[in-house]
Amino acid sequence: AKTIDKVVKDYKKALPNADIYVYDNNSKDGTDEIAKKAGAIVRYEYKQGKGNVIRSMFRDIDADCYLMIDGDDTYPAENAKEMCDLILGDRLSSTYFTENKRPFHNFGNRIVRWLINTLFKNNVKDIMTGYRAFSYEFVKGFPVLSKGFEIETEMSIHAIDKNMFVENVVIEYRDRPEGSESKLNTYS
Repeated sequence: AKTIDKVVKDYKKALPNADIYVYDNNSKDGTDEIAKKAGAIVRYEYKQGKGNVIRSMFRDIDADCYLMIDGDDTYPAENAKEMCDLILGDRLSSTYFTENKRPFHNFGNRIVRWLINTLFKNNVKDIMTGYRAFSYEFVKGFPVLSKGFEIETEMSIHAIDKNMFVENVVIEYRDRPEGSESKLNTYS
């Protein structure tokens, strides 16, 4: 609720011809109403978990380009047009490790990135980014299996395994505003 108004307005400004969707995943803080007032199309996914939300998004929306952004205002809108060329927003090569105040997230990101890049002989810079752009073909052909936050890793592995074009754009990551909660559990 603290950030969704800004996020919707920033992306509407950056991509004036785009439809901005906000998927509410059982929030109780009025996020959906704030997003509607800001100009977003609000949809609901009642099965808890980011993977369930993405499954609904990919099933429900038809577009030429899909840009996935977390609603916590950690990803800058100024990269939106560039991202629509099927790119991953690489926050790890810029400010992530200094801005992110969760040391186990930093450690986990490094380990998972190294493992996947080693196993798949690739060089994806940010395996778990929540800032991604997709083609219609990717969205409609991706078999979403995850229910939660592991969805980003699943999408990265799928793209690498299927020899899809993956490009990294270095973005300036911002840590969550104080008082903005994350549903991500570092240890699980």
